[in-house]
Amino acid sequence: MSGVGIGRIAAAIDAAEDFRDPLNDLAARTATNAGAAFAPEMLGRLAALKKDDPASFEMLRSDLKKAGCRVTALDKAVVAASDDIRGGRPKQADILIELAQSAELFHTEDGIGFADLNIDGHRETWPIRARGFRRWLTRRFFESTGGAPNSEAMQSALNVIEAKADFDAPERKVNIRVGGLNGRLYLDLCDAAWRAVEIDASGWRVIDNPPVRFRRAAGMKPLPDPVAGGSVKDLRSFLNVKSDADFVLVICWALAVLRNFGPYPVMVVSGEQGSAKSTFFAILRALLDPNTAPLRALPREDRELFISANNGHVLAFDNVSGLPAWISDTFCRLATGGGFAVRQLYTDQDEVLFDAARPVMLNGIEEIVTRPDLADRGLFLTLEPIPEERRRPEQEMWGAFEAVRPLILGALLTAVVEGLKRLPETRLEKLPRMADFALWATACEPALWSAGTFWSAYCGNREEAVEGVIDADPVAVAVRALMAKGTVWTGNASNLLAALAELLDERALKSKAWPDSPRGLAGRLRRAATFLRKIGIEISFGREGRARTRTIKITTLPTQATPENGGQEPPAPSVSSASQAKSSSTNGLASTTLRTVANNADGSGEANEPPVRANPLETNGCAGADDTDANPAHESVEQEDRAQGCAQCGGEPDGKEQFYTMNGKGVRLHPECKRFYSVDHENSATTT
Repeated sequence: MSGVGIGRIAAAIDAAEDFRDPLNDLAARTATNAGAAFAPEMLGRLAALKKDDPASFEMLRSDLKKAGCRVTALDKAVVAASDDIRGGRPKQADILIELAQSAELFHTEDGIGFADLNIDGHRETWPIRARGFRRWLTRRFFESTGGAPNSEAMQSALNVIEAKADFDAPERKVNIRVGGLNGRLYLDLCDAAWRAVEIDASGWRVIDNPPVRFRRAAGMKPLPDPVAGGSVKDLRSFLNVKSDADFVLVICWALAVLRNFGPYPVMVVSGEQGSAKSTFFAILRALLDPNTAPLRALPREDRELFISANNGHVLAFDNVSGLPAWISDTFCRLATGGGFAVRQLYTDQDEVLFDAARPVMLNGIEEIVTRPDLADRGLFLTLEPIPEERRRPEQEMWGAFEAVRPLILGALLTAVVEGLKRLPETRLEKLPRMADFALWATACEPALWSAGTFWSAYCGNREEAVEGVIDADPVAVAVRALMAKGTVWTGNASNLLAALAELLDERALKSKAWPDSPRGLAGRLRRAATFLRKIGIEISFGREGRARTRTIKITTLPTQATPENGGQEPPAPSVSSASQAKSSSTNGLASTTLRTVANNADGSGEANEPPVRANPLETNGCAGADDTDANPAHESVEQEDRAQGCAQCGGEPDGKEQFYTMNGKGVRLHPECKRFYSVDHENSATTT
């Protein structure tokens, strides 16, 4: 070898000795420059070192951390550099997005992305952000690559998949436990095969892959396969109901639960300790919507109630001591359908929306519902304590229930079939507040009992609810006591507050339940007006004079109508404003039923003649009476009848009496004694 060649080799060796690996002093440079490790050439070398010598990489990473480097961010950058080094190999996020193409994507009305997954020959529906979909996608990734995706790649892939579901996929409705489509109802059995019961006017059947989508929330348990041929009477022995009417209402509530929309009546159960209130609710929940946590405590805020309503069909709250005003209003919206909006976490502008109706059950020792608006939507049951000789071990009771649960469920489904068949032609002459529930229960009852059974039980239950709510409201109690002394009261809110205060003791006036201002009293009157009207007290608000002064007028109606023999509840009777203004009778609420006393044609009668009970001014709800029991009579009273005197005071009419028609008979309001009296066409007059 020539001297020149040897010189070149020596120079190359000397140059090689001067070359240093840039990673050797990276930790020292990072101490003065936090971005030194994030330079592109450094990231490439770190990625290669991590692949070829993991031990050296971990030692260097530890030194970088001590030097103040943000190693979490560095790890992500090294992973990205590793993908680039692989020379076109797809990133993990791209692989996940590609694997998700086998799912059928769609979105709901409020923009939430869902995916239909084909698993073991059946369809499952999961929200894209739910744990079930993430597990499915992670498993597919492992089957494809043999590894696990990192969290950043999974999050990036889910963002893209959700965007594709929102913009490129159709809109569908997702149900929980009960759904409906094209006049059919579907009950999710929540089993491993995702089967459902299909119900229509021709019958019910268990099917695979129902056409409606169901969502599975945490805690939902499967229902048994329903069996035909059972009877709802098998349920009676497991529920501590005290009467047949109460059991009828429980069954009708259960039939309402099996519908995919409301309104749903709120079931309110009270009773002392040992009356099996919790077991009562647990049985019904297991029959209709079983859950690992069937009974829950009352939520403390709207958000908690929203989460419960979003993840279950039936809401059951146990051992309730009282209902704050806000949650009472919320239950009203849940019963008849309403919207909820809560702020989405970690955002300032986005909201989470929920618009639906849910069946609700409440139980407590005391009477917990005191507001008329919620009471008007409720079914009220009182359970009696169970004697010790009638108690059963819990394990024995649940074993017996599980044996008949499929038969009871099948009997309820058969009644639903009857309801779907008869509902289009079902009519009620009078509709209550929960009109759709009443129509549905009436349509279903031919499969269970004779016609009118539900309506009789429902009317009786509503009457008891009216009395209970009025007794719990000190304002309503005071108004009832005030009107026991007269038939008409007129004034402003300040006058009324003073008048009612005279009827109460000092302790009642200082209680928190008593309004402390005229405005508060007016609000309480508006809330109580509906139930007061049902016991014969009409409250109206108006303005008088040029100054348009606000006034309140309270009137005792002539009679108090009640349901007749289980018939439809009659409307509250009313008379014209003219007669109300003139009437000053001292008759109280206890004597509102009209009596008729026979008299001679000339109006005289024996003072000691015993009163004869006559038919009250009935509306006969079954026959569909009009809303008013007394209507002004124009030409219906003959001139010869006007000549008859009043049998109460003997006074002669002066042609200025108010005439009405009650049950087809002419009646008068006499100006002297302020009494109604009727005149027939047989020259005899009677006072009422």
